[in-house]
Amino acid sequence: MTSTPAVMLGMELPDVAAWSERVTVALGQNPSVFTGPGTNTYLVGTGSHRILLDPGQGVTSYLPILERALAECGAEGLQEIVLTHGHPDHIGGVAQILERFGPLSVKKFPWPENDAEFDFPITSLADGDVVQTEGATLRGVLTPGHAPDHLCFVLEEEGALFSGDNVLGVGTTVIPSRSGDLGAYMDSLECMLALGPTHIYPAHGPLIEDGPAKLREYLDHRRQRDEQILAALADGPLQVAGIVKVVYAAYPESLHAAAGQSVASHLRKLEREARVVRSGEPDLLVAAWSLP
Repeated sequence: MTSTPAVMLGMELPDVAAWSERVTVALGQNPSVFTGPGTNTYLVGTGSHRILLDPGQGVTSYLPILERALAECGAEGLQEIVLTHGHPDHIGGVAQILERFGPLSVKKFPWPENDAEFDFPITSLADGDVVQTEGATLRGVLTPGHAPDHLCFVLEEEGALFSGDNVLGVGTTVIPSRSGDLGAYMDSLECMLALGPTHIYPAHGPLIEDGPAKLREYLDHRRQRDEQILAALADGPLQVAGIVKVVYAAYPESLHAAAGQSVASHLRKLEREARVVRSGEPDLLVAAWSLP
């Protein structure tokens, strides 16, 4: 009997929760197939003005939740905005926050072609850069693969890690077929594992209590997915949609489109490794894939 895989579809989380003495989460109010209960936005620090890590998507109903979170953690306002990466459910809320709270520094790793569409100044963060506030020190760790500009942040005082979209509280991360890179993502997971985080604060889903165990689980999952895709091709060529129907048969069909993005990224990695070949259309999603 095949067990039902863990997914965030339909999951609910509190709008506001204190996950540690220096980390309060405010839910972004943007539930979807891709975001689960919504984007976790974090107030980090212990002082009167906190770092806002990832301000969500810009949903109108988010502002009262953020203001409630500030009140509950005893803060008066925001020190600055720090971003894990530039996907819409993370950077989309910046303009809303600036309008409500006034000018604030916005910091992230550069993704020039993506960042150019925004009309607010962005201060560049690089691998190893530190952002400090009262009670908290965040150290950026460049971890591309899900997105070219993806940064995780070590919370030095706890030995914990803000994982952005690289690791989720439940389920696995989508690797976009166009802007993602599964090989880079696997390297990023290895980098994150080497940090030995006590626990992980994900961008979606609940707190992860055992960071190393989750990261090893993620690495094993991707390796197993490679083998499942190769097995699906054993009987002949398939397009991505056909592979998804085989490999993700136990998943809700509403997740199949997202799964197709990750399958395409696996296939590109396997192609580089000369373990699969592509024919027909150059588009990853449309091409026919087969074993060599």
